[in-house]
Amino acid sequence: MLQAIDLTKRYEDDLLALDNLNLEIKEGEIFCLLGANGAGKTTAINLFLNFIEPTSGTALINDIDVNKDPLEAKEYVSYVSENVMLYGNFTARQNLDYFAKLGGKKDLTKEDYHKHMSKVGLQEEAFEMRVKNYSKGMRQKLGITIAIIKDAPNILLDEPTAGLDPTAAADFIKILKGLRDDGKSILMCTHDIFRTKTVADRVGIMKEGRLVMLRTREEFLEEDLEKIYLEYMQEAV
Repeated sequence: MLQAIDLTKRYEDDLLALDNLNLEIKEGEIFCLLGANGAGKTTAINLFLNFIEPTSGTALINDIDVNKDPLEAKEYVSYVSENVMLYGNFTARQNLDYFAKLGGKKDLTKEDYHKHMSKVGLQEEAFEMRVKNYSKGMRQKLGITIAIIKDAPNILLDEPTAGLDPTAAADFIKILKGLRDDGKSILMCTHDIFRTKTVADRVGIMKEGRLVMLRTREEFLEEDLEKIYLEYMQEAV
C-alpha cells in the first residue's frame, strides 16, 4: 500500500511543488495521477522514493515512513522512470542480473531471466543484445522486467509510456494489468489520458501542486475524462 498524508514540498526558492497531498493506493489498484508538466506528479514520486525530503507530511510504503526508514521502505517498492537508466554496454540479461542481485535476488538463473523477458514481450534475440542498441520501447520493457523480478508489492511509474509507439504502449498496459491482478499497488504519473482511461482504477488530477480531483473508474467512464481534465486545467486553483 502507498499512502501520502498531508505530504508537502516547498523548495528553497519558495516554490510550492506539492501542497498537502492526501492519497491512498491499495493492493491490486492502479492509480493514475494526471497533470501538466510541473503539476507536482514527479515531486510526489520523488518523495515516495526518498530522493528528496518533505517539507511536512508523511509518505508511507507498506506503513513504513520513507523519510524515517528509507532503506526498509525501498525493499517494498519498484520504480520505472520515463527514461530507464540501464548499463548500455551490458546485455539485457546482465542488466537484469545486476539489478536483481542489488535487490537481494541472488538465486536466479539465466533461464529465469529469459522467462521474465519473454513475459514482458522482449524478443529472444534481444536477451543477449547490448542495451545501448535498444529502442526506447525495449528499454521500458526491460525496466518493467527489473520491477517484476524484484517482486515488490508497490510500483511507481513516472511517464512510462512517453515516447513509446502504439504497439509498445499497448504491451506495457497489458503488463500493468497483469501486475495489478497479482495484487500490486501501482501509482502511475502521466499526462496520457488515453492510457489512463484504458488502465486506471482511479484517477486524480494534479494542478500547481494540489490534487484537485478524484474519480473512480465508474465515475470517469460515465463522464468525459478529457473534458473534466481540460476544465480543471483552465480553472484557477
